[in-house]
Parts: sequence; C-alpha cells; structure tokens
Amino acid sequence: MRLCLLALLLLLVTGSDVPASEEDRKPNFVLMMVDDLGIGDIGCYGNDTIRTPNIDRLAAEGVKLTQHIAAAPLCTPSRAAFHTGRYALRSGLGSTGRVQVLLFLGGSGGLPPTETTFAKRLQEHGYTTGLVGKWHLGVNCELRGDHCHHPNTHGFSYFYGLPFTLFNDCRPGEGKDVLADLQNTLWQLTLLGALALLSLVCVRVCGLLEEVVEQPMDLDTLSQRLLGEAQGFIERNADRPFLLFLSLAHVHTPMFSSPGFAGKSRHGLYGDNVEEVDYMIGRMTETVDRLGLANNTMMYFTSDHGGHIEDADERGQKGGWNGIYKGGKAMGGWEGGIRVPGIFRWPGRLPAGRVFDTPTSLMDLYPTLTHLAGATHSGRLLDGYDLMPVLEGRAERSQHEFMFHYCGAYLNAVRWHPPGSESVYKVHFFTPNFSPPGAGGCYDTKVCSCHGSYVTHHSPPLVFDLHTDPSESRPLTPDTEPRYQEVLQQTARAVEQHRATLTHSHPSHTQPDPHSPQSEPVLNQLSWEKILWRPWLQPCCGTFPFCGCTENTTSTLA
Repeated sequence: MRLCLLALLLLLVTGSDVPASEEDRKPNFVLMMVDDLGIGDIGCYGNDTIRTPNIDRLAAEGVKLTQHIAAAPLCTPSRAAFHTGRYALRSGLGSTGRVQVLLFLGGSGGLPPTETTFAKRLQEHGYTTGLVGKWHLGVNCELRGDHCHHPNTHGFSYFYGLPFTLFNDCRPGEGKDVLADLQNTLWQLTLLGALALLSLVCVRVCGLLEEVVEQPMDLDTLSQRLLGEAQGFIERNADRPFLLFLSLAHVHTPMFSSPGFAGKSRHGLYGDNVEEVDYMIGRMTETVDRLGLANNTMMYFTSDHGGHIEDADERGQKGGWNGIYKGGKAMGGWEGGIRVPGIFRWPGRLPAGRVFDTPTSLMDLYPTLTHLAGATHSGRLLDGYDLMPVLEGRAERSQHEFMFHYCGAYLNAVRWHPPGSESVYKVHFFTPNFSPPGAGGCYDTKVCSCHGSYVTHHSPPLVFDLHTDPSESRPLTPDTEPRYQEVLQQTARAVEQHRATLTHSHPSHTQPDPHSPQSEPVLNQLSWEKILWRPWLQPCCGTFPFCGCTENTTSTLA
C-alpha cells in the first residue's frame, strides 16, 4: 500500500511541471457509470417511487439526453465501445456464440493493447487518469502480470476496483450465472475450477505496481471503499487536470445489503441498491462542489446498458426496469436493452435543465473528451461524435444519422434519423426468441442468445418509428408508412457502407475508400480459447493456488 501511494505521488510530482495557465484551460472529467441500471429506475426519467434526488439534481443543473444509446446490451462489448468510441466488433469483442462477455478473470481475452481509449489520449495530454470500480475488459494475455488488457495499459494511471465483474456465483446462496449447466464439467477438467468462480479480487494499481488488496472480495464494505477511493482521487488531484471514471459495481447481481439502505425503498432489495447509487452520486457531486471544481468539471452519469428484467427470485425483482421500452439486457437491438440515462452537468458551460431527444451514443464520450482536452484527431476510425454542439445548445440534433445495433457479432438492427425529420426509424433484421412463448424476455434461460435457433430472422425486416412508437409495439407496413420502402433502401445502403469499414481502414466519418489498405485482422477475444480459465493467468493474493487476503480499510480511506 505504501509503495503504491509512493508511485502515485511520484506521478503527481512529475505532472506538476505543466504550467498553471495551461492547466487552468483544461476541464476535469468525472464519469459515473452504473452496471445494469434500467432507464426507468431514475426519477428524472419517469420513476416516481424510487428516490433518486441527487441524480435528478444533476439533470436539473445540466443536460438530459433521452435517446442515449449503448453500443451493445451487455457489459463487455458496451464498455469496450464506450472506452474506444468504436463498435466492439472492431476490437474483437463481438461474440459469435453463446458467451457474449468475459467470464473468468483468468482468461486471456480482453480489450486488445492495440486499441486506444479516451483515457490514454487524455493521459498523453497531461491528465492524471483514474478508474475506480469495475473494468471487465480483461487483465492478462500469456502470463500473470503481463497486464496486456489491464486498465493501466489502456491509459489509467490509477486503478482501484474489480478487474472483473460481479456474478451471483460470488456470494453463497445467490445461485449461478457463469455457465451454470457446464460448471460440473469444468470442475471435472480442473480441481481448481472453483477458484476462478469464487476468487473475485479487489486491486489497486498505480503506475506499473499492482497490489491485490482483497481476495475474495468483501461485498458488504465494497460500496464505501469505492466511494472513498473516488473522492480521494479527486481531492488528491484537485489542482491539476484529471479524468476519473467511477464504474460502480451496483446494480449488478448479487445485490448489496448496506445497513444504511437495506429495507428503506419501496422496491425491495433492488430499490435499496438504486437509492444507494443515488447517495454515492450525491457524495461525488458534493466533493466536486466542495473543492470549488464545479465550473471546470464535466460530470456525466449513465448505465452500461439496460436492466436485466429476467433476474428475480423469491425475494422479488433483482433486475432493473426499462420503462416503456421493450426488452432489456442481452436482448440485441430492442430499445430496453440499449437506451440508457445520459446526464451531463457543467455549470457555466452547459445550460441547466435542457432536454434533448436526438440519438446519441456512449461512444460519443471518446471524441467529446478528447476534443475538450485539446487532443488532435488521431485519424483512427471512430463511430462516435463530439457532443458539445448538442450539449451547449448550438445544435438540435447529433451527427448520428445511422446507428448500428449488434447482438454479439451479428448486426441486429439499424436506427435511421432522416435529415429534417422527427422520425427515428428502427429496422430489426432478427429478434431473440423469448421464452416461454408470449413472455417479454428469455425467462427460461435468463439471458437471450444471438444465434441459431435462439433468434427469428425477419424478411422483410421489422420496421418501427421510435418517434411515434418508442415501445416498438406497432410494426410499420407499406400501407401505414409512406417512407417504408425508402427506409429499407436507406438502411440497406448504410449497412453496406458500414460493413466496408470493418474490413478497410480509412479516416473516420468518411465514405470508405475501396482502394485503402486492408487493416490487420482482429482476433476474436470471446472465443472459447480466450475466455476459459487458465490457472497461470489468475491474479492472486498470496501463493497460488492459496490466494487470500483482507484489505486494511483504515489505510484505504486515509
């Protein structure tokens, strides 16, 4: 712990050579992402029974986006797109089979080191960068400690949190998430298989020094530790440009049972967890304001994708509510799995209380942050756009005419916002098969799949106008929509152009050049070879396989 703090202090001393006048011109960024939160769980998005006054305050003091879209309906691909500004397929994180996210901390898949994140770009431009909380984009490739996928490799100079994610498997009595029907087979393959499922770790990284501070992780104290680390990062870096990504472990299962919130909401354990999230957001806002940083700090609040509507047990619902939108987590392009909260607050720079319904994306954070930090365009192909014209009220619509919605590696749907029109058309090429028949989700399997007999292909595609039918309940026909054929033609042309960008490298936001050179092939990071557990890659506190330690929380929050 002392060595880790020393590494951080040395980094800060090095950064102090930046002239104060230059630092003053650069804004700070506090990005806050909740895991699995439904857009309908928040007061300012229509919920009138779960109390979220602090998140509602952010919206009242800033800009609220009502058509803010995740690039994927599951954690790993959505987060890859968020960090890189590019669809996850470009990073090899689009699955062709059953497993659509990284499942083991000791696997070798993850965000390739050849990718560039917004954290890395800001780090190159003098920012101190920190990630507190969930990563879920891999750790090692070939050897324990090579950190090829690690946050440190991807531009975060400070990391404290979960290199993996939470699963029900991590808490006894909560059931199984991880390949439940195959766990017996995996156990027979290796007697150490249980370690991969149960040894979630809490890691602190400064520079190149990693310390596993707790294994297995104590979920009962995790919330306050993450909050304390995030507040401490802001306090330590208040006098220089910083980027903090607070990636909460809430509200993914297993649920937290913090004493201050247990039994307090009107929606059981899940509601308790959302209200605890709101408390943490309030403390983060208070920290920024108390230090006098509000007018030079952009704060952002979102979720990585929609709520997991199939997750429930005898105690009640354990997944989120997606409001009027159809579907949820892992359901491809259905709106409930990809439409998420999007709130920006920056007093003095962004108008308070503004609401925009134009399509925007989590991928827009990359170009927005790099632009504000003064980073020049790298020429790398991006799928996001700078949001500042919309956020500042200089533009009524974003530059997203088309968006492409993936289910794993498969193009599931396309969104088209025609110029000069309020309509936002959505074209579904296939949809997941819900179970049991007539249900609103995949309740038999708990998570929908994207391939084979698990989906139904539509010819012609299903077409909806989200402007008049946001719940996607009334498919359009040539008789009900005058532009029906045009919608199919325009989206087909857009798909063709988009697919060309997956095989050719060219400047971003331009038409693909058929004469441009072929890009290097991207390895599938979600193949069985990549995702299955390898003992020699498992982070360990102690001597493997006897991994175990408990964090000294007194020193952590000091």
